[in-house]
Amino acid sequence: MGRPHFLCLPLPIQGHVNPLMQFSLLLAKHGCKVTFVHTEFSHKRANTAGGDNKEEAQVELVTLPDGLDPQDDRSDVAKLLLSMKSTMPALLPKLIQDIDASDVENKITCIIVTINMGWALEVGHKLGIKGALLCPASATSLASAASIPKLIQDGIIDSQGLATKKQEIQLSPTMPKMDTAHFPWRGFKKIFFDNLVQEMQTLELGEWWLCNTTYDLEPGAFSLSPKFLPIGPLVENSNRSSFWEEDTACLEWLDQQPAQSVVYVSFGSLAVMDPNQFKELALGLDLLDKPFIWVVRPSNDGKENVNAYPDDFHGSKGKIVGWAPQKKILSHPSLACFISHCGWNSTLEGICAGVPFLCSPCTTDQFLNRNYICDVWKIGVGLEKDESGIVSREEIRKKVDELLVDEDIKARSLKLKEMTIDNIQESGQSSKNLSFFMDWAK
Repeated sequence: MGRPHFLCLPLPIQGHVNPLMQFSLLLAKHGCKVTFVHTEFSHKRANTAGGDNKEEAQVELVTLPDGLDPQDDRSDVAKLLLSMKSTMPALLPKLIQDIDASDVENKITCIIVTINMGWALEVGHKLGIKGALLCPASATSLASAASIPKLIQDGIIDSQGLATKKQEIQLSPTMPKMDTAHFPWRGFKKIFFDNLVQEMQTLELGEWWLCNTTYDLEPGAFSLSPKFLPIGPLVENSNRSSFWEEDTACLEWLDQQPAQSVVYVSFGSLAVMDPNQFKELALGLDLLDKPFIWVVRPSNDGKENVNAYPDDFHGSKGKIVGWAPQKKILSHPSLACFISHCGWNSTLEGICAGVPFLCSPCTTDQFLNRNYICDVWKIGVGLEKDESGIVSREEIRKKVDELLVDEDIKARSLKLKEMTIDNIQESGQSSKNLSFFMDWAK
């Protein structure tokens, strides 16, 4: 009997590619064979961004075309999804056949996808190959998406995914209350919502829904479906899946800063900031009079950042980088706190580093994650918007000052870090679940 061979297909955006690559490295480390499918476009991007280390040679990379022209705008996710769904399913069986022919002993035993790639589970199902989902968001987000039919049936949302009235609900008695205005699909066009509803049905073909989380972080979510299996936190270091070149010079700069003094600011790989908010944030960082690292990402088509710095911005105490080695920054002794959009990958990385959060969610599941950070785990505070919908510079200064003297939040952050990391030690719950999953795949 050969070893289990996983074929991994992420949606080609940074927040999906990263966790699935981390999971692939973890499987490879445990002696499984892993083939990772990039689209041709994102493979080229990740390769240009550099990074190739020995561990990653254990994961084989292959590519499929996404069906778009090279000059098409891939930050239009709806366009990308439709194109992939209409071209890739027909090409996948041949790819599987070629991979199997090259190593007859170790044929593909399981396909793992992230959300919006469920079509690959259908292809696998027809070929008699097992399937699983790796959810790049929290288990709570996945639970809310899985609850859509019931939410419609109970009249809590309409057929477009919009709340019928403003209220707080619980998906299950053991879960925290959730504001109906903050469902993860809010702000999506109808086409996305319809796609999500259909996707959740397709994903039923996956026998397991793997979650990059731990049972302790969101216990209530696991009561909703026996398919949910926590295998997080995923902490393998992968520099082969980044779409932008990381600026590592900021680490040397960090070494020169006093302990727990630096404010780290990053809004992830997708968020596009309103120009007025960008300006307030810049001036807020000046007001703080503390050292800071601010990630100002190039726009998604590779052009320069679209926002102009205000004329009266000095930034003399800080370092502005295009893309950063986030995990290394977060776990650096000089770091004081993390101003974050609360994407799930960033949330977990902050937890694993034991860093307090200042939360400024922008979209989708980030509002749910903020609720956990501020109200459930109590390891951070929210930045409140003023009547014009902007987080003001004064608010930024006030909240950073409050957070940095709050010893209770610091203590809880360190305790949560320990509890979360314990899950991936040898006898930890997530490690046991991983072993169980690999045995199942055999």
